[in-house]
Amino acid sequence: MESKFIAYHLLIFYLNISLPFLSSTSSPHFLDCVSSNINLFTPNDPSYSTILQSTVLNFRFSTPTTPKPLAIIVPLSYSDVQSVVICSVKSGIHIRIRSGGHDYEGLSYTSFDHTPFIILDLTKLRSVTVDLDDKTAWVESGATLGELYYWVSQKSNLLGFPAGFCTTVGVGGHLSGGGFGMMARKYGLAADNVIDAYIVNVDGQILDRASMGEDLFWAIRGGGGASFGVILAWKIKLVYVPPKVTVFSLSKRLDKGATQIVNKWQYIAHKLSQDLFISLSISSVRVPEGNITMQVTFNSLFLGTINELMRIVNKRFPELGLQDRDCIEMSWIESIVYFSMYLKGETINALIERRPWPKVYFKVKSDYVKKPIPKETLEEILKWYLQEEYTSLLIEPHGGKMSDIDESETPYPHRKGNLYIIQYMKAWYDEGSDGSEKHIGLIRRIYEKMAPFVSKNPREAYVNFRDLDLGTNVNACSTSYLQAKKWGSKYFKGNFKRLAMVKGKVDPKNFFYYEQSIPPLVSSKERLPINGSCYADGLFVPHQATSCMTYIATIESSLNDM
Repeated sequence: MESKFIAYHLLIFYLNISLPFLSSTSSPHFLDCVSSNINLFTPNDPSYSTILQSTVLNFRFSTPTTPKPLAIIVPLSYSDVQSVVICSVKSGIHIRIRSGGHDYEGLSYTSFDHTPFIILDLTKLRSVTVDLDDKTAWVESGATLGELYYWVSQKSNLLGFPAGFCTTVGVGGHLSGGGFGMMARKYGLAADNVIDAYIVNVDGQILDRASMGEDLFWAIRGGGGASFGVILAWKIKLVYVPPKVTVFSLSKRLDKGATQIVNKWQYIAHKLSQDLFISLSISSVRVPEGNITMQVTFNSLFLGTINELMRIVNKRFPELGLQDRDCIEMSWIESIVYFSMYLKGETINALIERRPWPKVYFKVKSDYVKKPIPKETLEEILKWYLQEEYTSLLIEPHGGKMSDIDESETPYPHRKGNLYIIQYMKAWYDEGSDGSEKHIGLIRRIYEKMAPFVSKNPREAYVNFRDLDLGTNVNACSTSYLQAKKWGSKYFKGNFKRLAMVKGKVDPKNFFYYEQSIPPLVSSKERLPINGSCYADGLFVPHQATSCMTYIATIESSLNDM
């Protein structure tokens, strides 16, 4: 109790230094507002650094100069979350919401514009409650995907959930960004299978689907939930999985004809049975002869037996050269462990152990491909990747159920017409900004070279593979819809405007802000002066009648042209 008392007064000290404007009566101190019993950690707390680093995977955002939170709050109840939101709004302190911490650009645990902030870490809100009668489950946002899969499997070996294979990803971030996984061609995204949710809005109210309304419920299923509130839990529709599934991981070398097989894969992977998912992992390897070459690994999950799989592959994809001995039959939950990067060979109990993953410096970019890349270009692309080690491509097919769902059904628009998604990944271990600039420069050059062969107008990207190169908001008080559209259209295409309009209704003052949060788009009838400023199109403008009205007129004209 004494440590909590000390922590309480230490945070007041930090806030007095960092946020002197909070001393006014209109903006009370954050900790004068929240309960002293809240689970809170300040920089002077011995556990602060451990908790801060607990889910940080990217060393790029774990340096001495990386902006740190004034405090980390780990709520133990929904009322704790309500209290934090209410008191943060009153005090004017930004919050960053973290469920798993896998976000590629660190947006859940740092602030690039150096705005003072606190972290709301949801990792203790991690329960999974399965209802076998209606084949649904309630899962809290702080649970990992591995925990979700495990607890579902403990209730039934015939039920699963179509989400990602990275087992330490937090449910909250994954579902709110869409959630692509190895059963997407059969059942769609994770977000396509969400049927209810609990969210704490900017007023501190807990809303379910009925009370939040269909617009907000639409927005949080793929539009990035942290733009709209704090999502506490999700009700998901579980899906059928057979008693036995079949997996294989088959590697081919570039110098052994891999390019021809990849080329064929482009034409058929999205057309295969919806029960069959074959992705590609391409990386540089050093071969016994001493040279470096590219290795392509075909990773596959088939919802059926080996015999059924071999009939399909022999007929549609004989170039792969798949043999019975390459395949393994197992339960669906065992396949989750099989494809998990650091758990392969372990029991399913490893899914709930929350082991820390190895940390590394990395940068990721993404693309969608609508037409097969010419074979000659594939050869050239793989040669680009031979420039350095620790560079890889992850390529995953669309088609199937993904093509059946309309692109406006959820904010995730990358549906019909997409053959596959590419994830460009560059990892490195040398410290320092010079090293980072060199490695990031390489992945950016490859991305630029790929422009002629990927989607255009806009060049699409997946929001769960965050990429700040696409653009960022200036700050919470200068977040323009028109500026944000440059990056927002890449993630959401035509759905971006609807997302901004939902934001304008539920969070018009842009409290739930971060570098790529959805900006509020407010109609002219709803625009109001806020704190002596004029508010229009998600942008605060100094309250000078002429400039304000001129700005609104400009925005009105721009919106009419959309």
